[in-house]
This record gives sequence, C-alpha cells and structure tokens, in this order.
Amino acid sequence: MLEKEQVRDAPSAFVRGSQRLASTAATSGTTGVPLSVWRSLSSVIFEQAAIDRLLARKAVDPGDFRAAVLRGDDIKDPADRDPPYWITAGGERRLVFSSNHLNADTVTAFADALERFQPSVLQAYPTILESFCLLLRQSGRKLRVPVTICSSETLPESTWMLARKVLATELIDYYGLAERVAFAYAFEPSAYRFLPGYSYNELLPYAEDGDAHLYELVATGLLNLKMPLIRFRTGDLIRIDADADPLAVGYGVVPFPEVVGRTGDYLVAPDGARLMGIDHIPRGVRNIVRMQVVQERPELVRLLVVPGPGFTENDRATILANAAKKLPPDMKVSLETVSELERTTSGKAPFVIKRTQELRA
Repeated sequence: MLEKEQVRDAPSAFVRGSQRLASTAATSGTTGVPLSVWRSLSSVIFEQAAIDRLLARKAVDPGDFRAAVLRGDDIKDPADRDPPYWITAGGERRLVFSSNHLNADTVTAFADALERFQPSVLQAYPTILESFCLLLRQSGRKLRVPVTICSSETLPESTWMLARKVLATELIDYYGLAERVAFAYAFEPSAYRFLPGYSYNELLPYAEDGDAHLYELVATGLLNLKMPLIRFRTGDLIRIDADADPLAVGYGVVPFPEVVGRTGDYLVAPDGARLMGIDHIPRGVRNIVRMQVVQERPELVRLLVVPGPGFTENDRATILANAAKKLPPDMKVSLETVSELERTTSGKAPFVIKRTQELRA
C-alpha cells in the first residue's frame, strides 16, 4: 500500500510524463502533511462532470446557474472589518464571501447580500454553513436558497436539518480528496455512495463501533493518469452498517452512513467568528514534515512544525505569511519547531487543537 508520506517526500516520482501538461494543486488535507499533486486535464473535466451530475439531480443546470460561495476564500484582509465582505466573479454569476468575517455583527450584511444576489446554489463548508444558519436563526432571519452543496468536511445530520429549516434548501454533500482517489456523495443524511467507475475502493477492517464497523479506506484512482496513485492509504475511516457487505459498499452498490474523522478544522477569533481555511497555512511549504495548530486562547495560536532537513527562515516566513492571510491581527501567532506533535489520549495527533470547551463549542 502507498503511504501519504511516500508521495509527500517525492511527489514528482509519481507523475507520468511532463509536469507542464497537467493541473497542479497543493493540499495539507486534515493531517497537516503538505502534499503536491498533479492532475491530468481529462480527470479535471471528469471531476467537474461528477459534481455537475449531482447538481443536475436537483434540477440545477450545471452550465447556467448563479452560485454563492461560503468556504475558505481569502478575498479580504482579516484586519479590515468594514463591508463589503464579498466579491463577485465569473461575470457576476458568483458571489464569493469571506467566511472569516462572519459573526453576529456581520451576519445581517451577509444575509442582505445573499438575498440581493438570489443564488440558485450555495457552495459551503459545513462548519461555516452551520455558523451562518445559527447566526441567522438568532437574528430571526430566514432565507430561501434552492440548493446547497457541501464538501471538504463532515456534514452532521443536525446541520442538514438546520439548513433545511433556516434556508429552505435542498442539500447535497460529497466527499473527495485532493489526490483524486475516491468520490462519494449523498442527498440525505447517512446515505452516502461511492461513485462507481471513479476508483477502486478497498475497505480494511479497523474497529467495531457499536452497531457499525469502521473501515480504513484504501483507494486506487482510475481517472488521473498524470499521477496515478495505487492502493493509496487515505487516512479516512468509513463507517458502515454491521450487516453491510464492504465489497458492495466499495463498489457503490450499497450506501454507508458516513466518513469518519473529516471534521472542520477551524479556529475561533476573539469576536467569536469561526476562521476557516486553516489547513491552507502549510500549503506551498516543502521543507516541513507535519504541522499542528494549537489555539491556547482566543487571542493566542501556536504553530508547531516538525521541520524537514531543508527547513529555513524562508519557510518560517512563508508559514507566518500564510497564517496572516487567515487570522485577524488581534490574534498573536507563534511558530515553534518541534520533534513531535501533541497527541490525544488515543495517540492521535490532530491538525487543530482547541484547548478550552468554549473554543470547541
């Protein structure tokens, strides 16, 4: 099986042909391990077609719709607290919000902008969708968004129900990876299916979990011929019903309840805003092994970095510059090089650690 660390340490060794004839991307996933990936142009097209197919199931024309985006985009300096908190793009068919400016004081401005724009689709991180809906409910405001499509984090059933009530919206959730080795989707809570033909999915027994079983997903992407990853250990756990056939689940014939462990890695600003895109901080930094973000207090964040052999002051400066794009100036950031990351009692080293219950709420 192929470990993430093998790809991280020598990414170009897994690329077929010229790197120039490919789409490039960088990710740190949910583990803080920075990774460079290359994608064939045909696989980029197929990925979009897979998403378009989901929208079409909800009567959205993939070639002609207005989208509002509530994800982790950097469109505004965190220190700038004055509106607007959004920009238009794509010929004014996209309204892109700065989610790191969303809080109780700004939610009305967000809601007014969304209402004026009248999107047919809201593209959102689940954590930010939840925050937006909770703030709307507290303000007594409701909106109407025909379809909401989520990805990149676990979408809890409670958030499904909350969004349906506050936004009168139909939801789609899909699971994918930057490495393009698996794709799953759901139109209802606890009813995910792998997309047949996208990948070959192996589910390796991991642990029992009450009436369900947990399996580690080892996936082989079938579409990205520029960087084909074979038997790639994703690090993600799949929960399936105890009486379900893992082989049938892997082929997309039988649904499964959820992907475990892909929760939103966010920080909490002093004003209560949830700060997203924290996994972007180590992107583009090649000389680190892993990174961990520890929020001690609302105004204090520590970046723990396990350095690689070539780690320099330039790498340190890049990490801090990336952090400044995500965090407001009233949050103090320190960077520490360490030999080991902090671990939980279960032995895991999560990417984001929030010390107090107030921050985790």
